[in-house]
Amino acid sequence: MSRRILQGVVVSDACDKTVIVRVERRVMHPIYKKFITRSKKYAAHDAHNSYRVGDVVRIEESRPLSKRKRWVVLEGPEASPGRRFAERGSGTVLAAEGAEGAA
Repeated sequence: MSRRILQGVVVSDACDKTVIVRVERRVMHPIYKKFITRSKKYAAHDAHNSYRVGDVVRIEESRPLSKRKRWVVLEGPEASPGRRFAERGSGTVLAAEGAEGAA
């Protein structure tokens, strides 16, 4: 039997080796025939703690890893060790340069 693969957005990376992924799907309302966005959150295994909030990742169904984890992160954006701090640093540098230019 093939394993399901879903795509979603990381909404939490607070746990060790775990990310919470929100997967959205569009369904048609049975009476009004309007498309509604439904979402569900999955706990997925991230062995190297490389994914951060906002990353778009693909997750694959697997054997139970814990009480809530039955999914493993397959792939996402290129994850580098200093990516989280590099993004923060660039924002502060830009803000500092803008303040000096205005003075």
